[in-house]
This record gives sequence, C-alpha cells and structure tokens, in this order.
Amino acid sequence: MTALSFDRNTLDMRRGACPALSAPMQTGDGLLARVALVDVITPGQLAELCRLARRHGNGILDISARGNLQVRGLSEASAPLLDADVRALNLPPREGLAVETPPLAGMDDTEIADPRPIAEAIRQGARDILGLAPKMSVVVDGGGQLRLSDLLADIRLTAVSCDEGIHWTLLLGGTETTGRVFNVLRETEAISAALALVRKLGEKGPKARGRDLAAGLSTNHAPGRPASPFGTFRLSGDLFATGIGPAFGQASAETLMALCDEAERLGIQLLKPAFDHSLLFFGPQTVCEALTAFAGSNGFVTSPRDPRSAIAACPGSPACNSATVATHELGAKAAEECGDLLDGSFKLHVTGCPKGCAHPQPSALALCGTAAGLSLITHGKAADEPFASVAFADTNNSLRRIADLVRDERRAGENSAACLARLGPRRLAAAVTSGRS
Repeated sequence: MTALSFDRNTLDMRRGACPALSAPMQTGDGLLARVALVDVITPGQLAELCRLARRHGNGILDISARGNLQVRGLSEASAPLLDADVRALNLPPREGLAVETPPLAGMDDTEIADPRPIAEAIRQGARDILGLAPKMSVVVDGGGQLRLSDLLADIRLTAVSCDEGIHWTLLLGGTETTGRVFNVLRETEAISAALALVRKLGEKGPKARGRDLAAGLSTNHAPGRPASPFGTFRLSGDLFATGIGPAFGQASAETLMALCDEAERLGIQLLKPAFDHSLLFFGPQTVCEALTAFAGSNGFVTSPRDPRSAIAACPGSPACNSATVATHELGAKAAEECGDLLDGSFKLHVTGCPKGCAHPQPSALALCGTAAGLSLITHGKAADEPFASVAFADTNNSLRRIADLVRDERRAGENSAACLARLGPRRLAAAVTSGRS
C-alpha cells in the first residue's frame, strides 16, 4: 500500500471535488473520505466500517444522496490508516468512472431490463479514459420500483420497451426529466455510443460535463417516475427489501452498528447503500418488517411519509467550513412543525452556503445560510436570487408562515410543489414579512 500524503493548501473544498477513499477532502470537522460500492455487503461489514470510522475519524458517517458511504473527521495521519483498513474488508469498491444502476437491479421483476451488464461494459470500457470531471457519472436504469430518475447524470441510459424489443434511450445532462435525448439504441449500440461520449468528454478535459454535448437536443418527452427508497418492496421469489435511512443522511457509528447488529440477529445477510441517503436490507417480509420497526423506534427514517425524507440538508455548521447555519437543527424543526408542507412533492433544500451540495438541482423551496441570516429561494438553486431574507432567529416563524399559506391556498388535488409554484415569489415574500414588526 502506497503511503498517502496531504497538503492543506491543495485539499479541494469545491463542490465539484470528489472525496475518494484514497483522496479525502477537507471539511470543517477534518478530512472526509468516501467509500463507494458497486454491490451488496453484509451487516457485519458495515458494522466494521463503523468501527473504523470511530477508530480513525470522529465516529460520524454520512450516506450521500447517491448512496455512497462517507467517513468524517479524519486527520492527515489517520486517513491513510482508514484507506488500508477499509481495503482489507474486501468490500466491492467502485473504481474509476461512476456507473450507477438502481439498487434493486437484477432482483426486481418489474424492471424492463437488467441494466447491470451494460453498466459493467461501460465501466470496463472507460477504465483507460483520462481527463474526466471528478464527479462525472453515468446512470444505466432498467426501470422497476426504484428508478434513478432524479439523480443528475452526465450520460443516462433508460430502458424502453417497444414492438422491436428493448431499446435504450440515451440522455445527456440533468435528471431523466431535464436530460436531452441523444438517441434511442439497441443494447450493443448503446454501449458503444455511451463510451464514445465518455471519450469525447475526456478529450475536452475535467471541466466538461454531459450538458456540454447537449446543445440543440430536445428535452426528454417521457419524464421520470421518481420513487422513495423508504418502505418495503417485494422482489423476485420470496425476497423483500426494506429501505431505512438516518435522518438527513448522517448517523453516529454506534447508531448504525446497533442497526447492523439487529439485522444480523434477525438473520439478514445482505444490504446495499442506496440513493436518497438510504440503506436497503434484504430478507423475508416478516424479517424486513421487524427491522423496520426497530429502526423506526431508534430514530431512523423508514417511510416516505416521514417529513424528514422530504428534506435535503447538507452537514452544515460546524461540520463544513463554508456553512453559516446548523442545517440539521433547522431541518429537524421544519419536519416537526411543517409536516403538512412536506408532502413529498418536493425536497426542502436546507443548505449552509450557496454551493448547495445537498441538492444541486432547483427546488420548490430552499433555505440558504448567509453571513447575515438565511435566504429563501423558490423554484431555484441555492445561489439564485432569493424572494426574501430573514434573520436566523426568524427562520422557523418564516417557514411556518409559508406552510400556513400553502395549507390555506392549496386547491383540491394540488400538492405543495404545485401550490408554491402557483403562489410565486411575491405571495411567498408577503407571507414571510407579514408577521414582522
């Protein structure tokens, strides 16, 4: 194992940086290393990773929006030790280009096609391609119960069924809804086309992204069908999966270890980190239901009806040097007091700074920390022009006023996201300022 060295002057804290296991990123609570996996692991392996996080870091782990595990609070001395110890666990690590498939791929009878062979062909074909952006990603989605429709991707292949058989729609940039259609191809053609596009991006250099190749292409006319990973899902045979996640994607090593210990006690042998800060545990239905009950009683998110599942919050202050607000405290208060607003139709984006790491796409409502307080943005990104700015002390009251307005103005059959869009920034701003003296 080659020893690692770290220079504080070169550690990258930009949103585009990618904190790999062997290349951790500086944050407010130390170095952060990402453990990206391509297959299932055992509860025992996750528990051992938790022990390593406690030994080498500060004992806090994240599950990212894309389902990557992150160990926080590392030092320049402990990061190389974590790297060596994690590799000794024989986990299935992702190496090279991020090529992602839905977490139930190959186990879900409702999917149109198994995307894993295409994903592996692209992964292998891209091994020698240099010059790619650190966070470049390819999504191969065969459909099914848990699609990756809302994940941003530079290149996306989605399965479609037609009279001629199964084809793959190739999209560039954005989500499944906002991506641009490049072509609709058979499997072998889709692999070749995707790799050709990856090579083109590599030739353009590390700042090039899929959207840079999408000029003149039309938006996808078949919008995605996003689903929550929280809940219980029937799979092939007698297998079930249950989706469980720590609030706001972050938990202590002890809390996750307790969940893993209970999973092992129940006889669950496999789990998989998944999108939306979740863990999917696999087993018989009664076992999955028992683990879900245990998780719910220990503070985990277990249902899409939990308002916390509708909040995208970055680590916030003090974990991130860029953050000006304790985002998890704000998120918890919002979930407690504004559950009627958080109906699952949008993600409330709570971010400590305008980089907006937790939710890079536009949101129906975002709270962004600034030096003076918080900016409130509707149907935009964290760095967009706010419709109102409030002091930290008035944040909860302001959000409550927005929730009350939406409750009073919502039309029959209208969800919160649609109501917020219809009300617009002026009505929202008036509601926020109405209670000020």
